[in-house]
Amino acid sequence: MEISLYQIDAFASELFKGNPAAVCPLEEWLPDETMQSIAEENNLSETAFFLPTLNGFHIRWFSPKGEVDLCGHATLATAYVLFNILGYKREKIEFDSRSGLLLVTKSNDRIILDFPSQPPVLCDIPNEIIRAFDIAPIECLKSEDYIAVFEREIDIESAKPNLNQLAKLDLRGVIITAKSSKYDFIARFFAPKYGIPEDPVTGSAYTQIAPYWASKKGINRFSVKQVSLRGGELTCEIVDNRVLISGKAIKYFEGKINIVT
Repeated sequence: MEISLYQIDAFASELFKGNPAAVCPLEEWLPDETMQSIAEENNLSETAFFLPTLNGFHIRWFSPKGEVDLCGHATLATAYVLFNILGYKREKIEFDSRSGLLLVTKSNDRIILDFPSQPPVLCDIPNEIIRAFDIAPIECLKSEDYIAVFEREIDIESAKPNLNQLAKLDLRGVIITAKSSKYDFIARFFAPKYGIPEDPVTGSAYTQIAPYWASKKGINRFSVKQVSLRGGELTCEIVDNRVLISGKAIKYFEGKINIVT
């Protein structure tokens, strides 16, 4: 069995920036164990698999440790493959997913993800987060992930968390964020329990932190940077109960996987 494989740097305008994702178009689903093995072999934060449906496509995402409910950068990478490599001609892509209907459009060289908003709620700071960071966050919330809000930009940029502590959290991972002098806010994301020590750019995180910063700043459109080592810039806009997340992408390579059955 031969499967196409594309590796795309998402939320990046040049190679070796942003967040790399693998994308595999399928004609029918492979066994879950096979898709998980491919994701583990790719050893990227996410591998996306998709196949055609009556109205669009069905998409699934696998980290090296398991399937996840929502992934932004791998969805953006999949849309890039469809729009720029596979010749998809419609203006909008509809993805059916474990998180419901996801809509993606293209505007010039930017791809816009239309995702459901996941507003976080205040919570006590888990002991694992307190132990993981040298500086205590000033506020903690939770949605799909924990959100630890810090007072200063430098607290985010210099953070070196204890990943063993973060791997014990009961949610997917932890987003750390603070106000920024250049951007509306900055963020980083850690999900070691899913085999992702630090994710370079995490599209789905902004469905949670954009509503938080909207409540704090009183605005609904943001310029953001995820300040990982690779780094990535994106814009977010809240429209009703959706979050529009836009960024660029670039192809790193394409090839074939040969699976002997």
